[in-house]
Amino acid sequence: MQRDNPCGRWEIQVKGAGVTPYSRESDGRKVLRSSIREFLCSEAMAALGIPTTRAASLVTSDLYVNRDPLNNGRRRPERCSVVLRIAPSFIRFGSFEIFRSRNEFSGRQGPSPGRHDIRAQLVDYVIDTFYPDIQRSHGNRKERNTAFFKEVTVRTARLVAQWQCVGFCHGVLNTDNMSILGLTVDYGPFGFIDRFDPEFVCNASDRRGRYSYQAQPSVCRWNLARLAEALGSELQASQAGAILDEFMPLYETLYLANMRRKLGLLRRKEPEDQELVSELLRLMHNTGADFTNTFRLLSGVSCPVAGEGKGATGGPVVDLILEQCVSLEELKVANKPTMEPRELAMALSMAQTNPAMFGLVADRPEVAHQLEKMGRLKELLSTNQDELRAKQREDWLLWISQYRKRLVKECDGAREVCTIEEERIRVMDSTNPRVVLRNYIAQNAIQAAENGDFSEVRRVLKVLENPYSKGMEKDKEGRKDEGRTDGNQNCVPYDSKPPVWAREICVT
Repeated sequence: MQRDNPCGRWEIQVKGAGVTPYSRESDGRKVLRSSIREFLCSEAMAALGIPTTRAASLVTSDLYVNRDPLNNGRRRPERCSVVLRIAPSFIRFGSFEIFRSRNEFSGRQGPSPGRHDIRAQLVDYVIDTFYPDIQRSHGNRKERNTAFFKEVTVRTARLVAQWQCVGFCHGVLNTDNMSILGLTVDYGPFGFIDRFDPEFVCNASDRRGRYSYQAQPSVCRWNLARLAEALGSELQASQAGAILDEFMPLYETLYLANMRRKLGLLRRKEPEDQELVSELLRLMHNTGADFTNTFRLLSGVSCPVAGEGKGATGGPVVDLILEQCVSLEELKVANKPTMEPRELAMALSMAQTNPAMFGLVADRPEVAHQLEKMGRLKELLSTNQDELRAKQREDWLLWISQYRKRLVKECDGAREVCTIEEERIRVMDSTNPRVVLRNYIAQNAIQAAENGDFSEVRRVLKVLENPYSKGMEKDKEGRKDEGRTDGNQNCVPYDSKPPVWAREICVT
């Protein structure tokens, strides 16, 4: 862990131990359910190579508190527990908002408004302790602080690019959950995408989708803007604005670089790579393909070689990908418009009675998106499962064909084609995880632990420590950890797409 923390300093926090000055009106307790999720995901993210706080221990208590796990107004007693977590620092963006003056719109202010002297001390401490190179390189305070803010921006862009590329959704990305060191912090209602959906929301209480998967980059940028405001006179506003303007282009560059590795595009950067990635995600969305498993399968696509047979078109891989796609009925549910029925009815009525006005309304992104979903739903309602699979197979074969054409350029002019192929497969399999902490995996571990059996937590932890392994690890008795039985006593492998019952899991 030392390599992840060059300053050599570790801060310890106990989460769920009781009331603190930051508990507001809550009891400061953490239940076993959420503690297991945080413990496992902290370690899973570290194994994936994503900057994160770490979990050192999880201790249960005899104390019970009432919670509403399904967010349906029905509270029940749940066992308390405490997670011991560690990080070089737990200072957040929100830590600097303590000193903010009253906001003229919201009327809110920090607990220490106007204490710029303490804010200056906090800035000095953070830079001197965690950014020593910046401290040494700048004699001018404003220049130093600008360099500090730029580095925080870079780390944040890098972090969210890594999240997007493994399908991780944080769930509550407010300024208090953004680390000043670019770490993943506070594992509350997180989730990993199963069926790929850009609108994926892992927090059942986030009804407006503020923290959806596709919104994460822009939300991180928004939080950086709030950090710049909180730093106030410690930064020059024009320089902070210029750095913020660089965030999205930087994120997109980092994201595309990660996606190239996920696709094994290692030797060249081609203009069509962005479109290749976009088309892949669009196809995954339209076919309801499993995000993690689909990327993992793509290393099985071979680079075209002279004289190859007809069976080398990628058909076998496509057949495997189709097994990772959801059913027709699931796609119908996924494509139901989410706009309020009354608003949607008004828009459709306007299309008939006032086409000119409707043209203006339909240009709004939200309305256009809802109309697009209605179009897809209409197509799905007029087909059957066999026709759908045939169309999906055709679409996947077309994309695989484009992908293989791009792979040809990787080998262009190279003598050792086999060596290049071996390297491509090695990088893809070490970039695309075989297993992530899906909700059904966590839920099985939680249910066993709530019944006093922590063996599943330990088993899952062992699997998550090697997310890129090619197969399940064997236990001391030589058995493979293939998965835990579900409520119907059917074995669900950890690297499987979710069972049907997993759709009912509620995380808040």
